[in-house]
Amino acid sequence: QVQLVESGGGLVQAGGSLRLSCAASGRTFSSFSNYCMGWFRQAPGKEREFVAAISWHGVTLNDDSVKGRFTISRDNAKTSVYLQMNSLKPEDTAVYYCTAGTRTYGLISRDSDEWYWGQGTQVTVSS
Repeated sequence: QVQLVESGGGLVQAGGSLRLSCAASGRTFSSFSNYCMGWFRQAPGKEREFVAAISWHGVTLNDDSVKGRFTISRDNAKTSVYLQMNSLKPEDTAVYYCTAGTRTYGLISRDSDEWYWGQGTQVTVSS
C-alpha cells in the first residue's frame, strides 16, 4: 500500500504558474522507482480526468489539454512526483490528485482503477 500527500495548490491568475508536489510513503525507495506515478484532476460537476503520468523508466504522457503547459517529473530518491503547471487557464481549475500505479513495472494507464489515490489539492485559476 502507499500513502500520497499532495501540496502546492492554491489560487493563481490566468497565465500564472504553480508547482504541485506529492510525497509518497509506504513503499521503500527501491520499490518507488518501479511504479508509474501520475496526476488526475476533477473539476466541479465533471468526472475525474487524466492529466499526466510518468512511467517507472521515465517516459511521460500528457493529456492533450495540458500539452506544452504542464510537465511531470519524479525524484526517486525523495519518493516524490511533481507537476509544473505553466500558462494556467481558468479551465484548469480543479482538485488535483496524485496517483501511484498499482503494478510493478506497469504501463501508464488512463483508467482510474489502475492507481492508488491521494486526498487531492485544490487549484483555482482566476480570469
